[in-house]
Amino acid sequence: MALLQWRRFNFFDKEVLRNAENSELFDKLKDINLSSSSCGRGQIVLGDVDGFIYFVDHSLKLTKFKAYEIRVIHLYQLKQHSILVSIGEDEEGINPLIKVWNLDQHDKADNPTCTRIARAIPGSKPSKVSCLTVHENLNCMAVGFDDGSVVLFRGDVLRERHSKQKVILEGQHRITGLNFKTHNKNQVLFVATEGEIICITLLPKDKEQKKLLDSHGCSLHCSDMSDFTQYNQFIIGRPDAIYFYQPEERGQCLAFESEKLQLHWYRGYMIIVGKDGQTVPRIGGQNREMNVLTIYDIQNKFVAYSAPFPHIFDILCEWGSLYILTKDRKLFHLQEKDTQAKLETLFKKNLYDLAVGLAQSQQYDQDGIVDIFRQYGDHLYSKGDYDGAITQYIKTIVKLEASYVIRKFLDTPRIHNLTAYLQALHKAQLATEDHTTLLLNCYTKLKDASKLDEFIMKEDREVDFEVETAIKVCRSAGYFQHATYLAERHNQHDSYLKIQLEDIRDYARALDYIGKLDFEQAERNMKTYGKVLINEAPKQTTELLKKLCTDYRPCVTKVAENTTESRQGVSAICAQSLQGFIPVTSTRIQKSNADEFIHIFVNNSDKLTEFLEHMIKVQPGSSPLVYNTLLELHLHDHAHEKDIAAKVDKERKILDLLQNPDSCYDLDQALVLCQLNNFKAGILFLYEKAKLYHQILRYHMEHNESPVHMMHIMETCKRFGSQDPNLWIQALSYFARKEDNCKQQILEVLSQIDKSNLLPPLLVIQTLAHNSMTTLSVVKDYIVRHLQRERDEIEENERLILRYREDTEKMRNEIEQLKTSARIFQNQKCSLCTQALDLPSVHFLCQHSFHHSCFEGYSETEAECPICLPRNRQLLETIRAQEQSKDLHEQFHQQLERASDGFSVIADYYGRGVFNKVTFITEPSTISSPAQSPVVPKNPVQKSGPPLSYPDHLSPFDSAPQTAPQTQSLKAGSGANAYPSHLSPFETVPKVQKRMA
Repeated sequence: MALLQWRRFNFFDKEVLRNAENSELFDKLKDINLSSSSCGRGQIVLGDVDGFIYFVDHSLKLTKFKAYEIRVIHLYQLKQHSILVSIGEDEEGINPLIKVWNLDQHDKADNPTCTRIARAIPGSKPSKVSCLTVHENLNCMAVGFDDGSVVLFRGDVLRERHSKQKVILEGQHRITGLNFKTHNKNQVLFVATEGEIICITLLPKDKEQKKLLDSHGCSLHCSDMSDFTQYNQFIIGRPDAIYFYQPEERGQCLAFESEKLQLHWYRGYMIIVGKDGQTVPRIGGQNREMNVLTIYDIQNKFVAYSAPFPHIFDILCEWGSLYILTKDRKLFHLQEKDTQAKLETLFKKNLYDLAVGLAQSQQYDQDGIVDIFRQYGDHLYSKGDYDGAITQYIKTIVKLEASYVIRKFLDTPRIHNLTAYLQALHKAQLATEDHTTLLLNCYTKLKDASKLDEFIMKEDREVDFEVETAIKVCRSAGYFQHATYLAERHNQHDSYLKIQLEDIRDYARALDYIGKLDFEQAERNMKTYGKVLINEAPKQTTELLKKLCTDYRPCVTKVAENTTESRQGVSAICAQSLQGFIPVTSTRIQKSNADEFIHIFVNNSDKLTEFLEHMIKVQPGSSPLVYNTLLELHLHDHAHEKDIAAKVDKERKILDLLQNPDSCYDLDQALVLCQLNNFKAGILFLYEKAKLYHQILRYHMEHNESPVHMMHIMETCKRFGSQDPNLWIQALSYFARKEDNCKQQILEVLSQIDKSNLLPPLLVIQTLAHNSMTTLSVVKDYIVRHLQRERDEIEENERLILRYREDTEKMRNEIEQLKTSARIFQNQKCSLCTQALDLPSVHFLCQHSFHHSCFEGYSETEAECPICLPRNRQLLETIRAQEQSKDLHEQFHQQLERASDGFSVIADYYGRGVFNKVTFITEPSTISSPAQSPVVPKNPVQKSGPPLSYPDHLSPFDSAPQTAPQTQSLKAGSGANAYPSHLSPFETVPKVQKRMA
């Protein structure tokens, strides 16, 4: 669209510049004959034909200094530095001078300091300077001339010694514009002439690269550089259009036919000064030329301001405003209106699209832009343009509450607009569960399967809706294929299986799906849906459970396409999207506990039997619950089986299961199950396995209908009587109660009781007295044998009593002899080395004699015989243990309660002396120990020579006088019961003199 067709607005306020102090017109420039102008760094810079440079600051204070002797030709004020570059003449006929001024430094006259002076000459021929530009980094400066030459100054602009001058362009057309730009880390110089546009790239090592961008040029002052809003492009104005240039090529073109005198860029606006056909008469009778100033918003494509001005000299952009400098030395101020005022103007004209563009270009805040979209949408909605309104409302999604829009489009005729809005809401990931439900309901209301496919079947896009809600809505609306697609793609296993089992009833597909899941998911879903699957697809379900409970690995087969129903609109898409899962490659075996799946076979005992038989075959160490359940199933089938051959086969299977050593069934529960199902073989086997022999016997006794039951009783007693002799007693009691003729069995039982002495004869007779069929002749032989045995036992006891009395009397005599008579030691060999004894030697009352050296080498203590020491210590430990356990009453009662034969426990404690009353007797001549048994030493024998004798007044344990230096050592043997009070039985016998040969 041509610039002349753009909408026109008045977004700038025009006023003549006035002094802030007295509000009078600013007329300080009326006597200045202007030749050039520039602006920057908070001031306006002017040059005149008399060589002066003027500065106007923000407070409109005017200062000046003499820069040249004749005139100022060009001025360039840098925007980022307080550096001013001027070109002027000091002498007539001499090439002009370039002077660089540092405005922050002043000389003694308070004038800016000139840091550099250079000649502005293109070569050997002098030429007028047409334009000037300086790079903001102060490393490059370019000067254009009327003869088409461009001189480039490289290096420090402020210092001549660090700068190089070079002619980089020689042309035929006058240079009309120069501008620097940084592009790809290189500096680029745009050159505009009256005949062409050239781009010169400044390369390292003082090299340049030229490129012709256009073969048409522009007039003087009709070029400038745009800002970032137009990508920093070089702009030129020609009579036919406005052209934009990049370093590589020409850009866009805006058609605008008119004569253009000046072109400037200001904050995204393009300012063009053109001629006005009208003239304004002056007071002197001459007409004053008028120019038209037009401000274009290129980005938003409208005219922001247009007004005539009398002969514009230059346009200055400073202090955030535009200043129009006319040739009659007046300054006009153009103040841009604020953004809100502009927007209000656009709102009044319902130009919301322009308002949005304007707000965005002005970096308006997001809330403000959204509000413009909302107003625009409300405007279109009120006009009935619902499609346009929803387009604007979609742009408000980030900030505007969605319910504001949804309420407007709930009517059925506008449901497609609501659908578009909800789709955008999901795309922005701002939709809630209710929004997803509403959108899917819109699709189903419109019956737009293609839109539903587009929304749900997103293979290569992220999901921008809540999957669970979408599944619920599709399922409720009957779009099961969409629901299963979503559930499978997003691993909503529970939803997928519910749809397959409850809605589609495709149990095979459900089982295939479970078989593809990882172990944990497959196990959880089989626990949840196992009952339904085993009822509807028992074979496949059982096979899957076998895999799950042994060595589960997900299958890689694809889900078969369901052919029982026609799928329109999505069948092809869904079939392609259903892909097999990657199999588990882990070597670790994953298996479930079979116990947790037994309950799902509640209505299918045959498959449960098959499953359990597989488990104990593959895993013999299965849990007791598996074996117990399988046993119960076999017993139930056996009990209800009518066919004899099948019944025998099932009985064999049950016994194999019970007798298998790897079977881990619970013995008690198995026994209860066999009893409930009256399975005799199992009951008897389990009784035997549990060593319940009494129960086996009782079972035969209770089931006495069979004529061979007595034979079974006798066989049981013979088989297990060695392990439990009480079985014979139980059998005797049973036969004693029977009135049948059991003479043969009773005789056999009595024989076993008599052989093992299980019952006293009196109890036997009392037991048999209850049977009227049992006569005395039955027990005659038993009573005779028992009486004869008791008589023999009495005789043997009397003989032992007599012998023990004799032994006791003999011990007493020997003890008395030890007390009153001397002991003669006649051993001739050492008891350790068996060599002949020699002096010195050691003798003990236990009749052991030793060389003194042997005794010292082998004995642990000097007071005890090394040969008798181990036995003596053992006896002492036994006595000590008995002493310690005498008062352990609690231990006695506990042992008595646990013991099968309590009499033996009591006898053992009697033997320890637990029930004895301990009495301590103190005698002056003896030391008595009730826990010790007397040990009577034999007569000692002297080693070689005549026997030793003791005086009558000296006890054999008293010390004998030492009459010779060479003596034998006599030591008492351990174990003596009574000794004189002054001599312990373990003390050493005094040394006696040995008669020398």
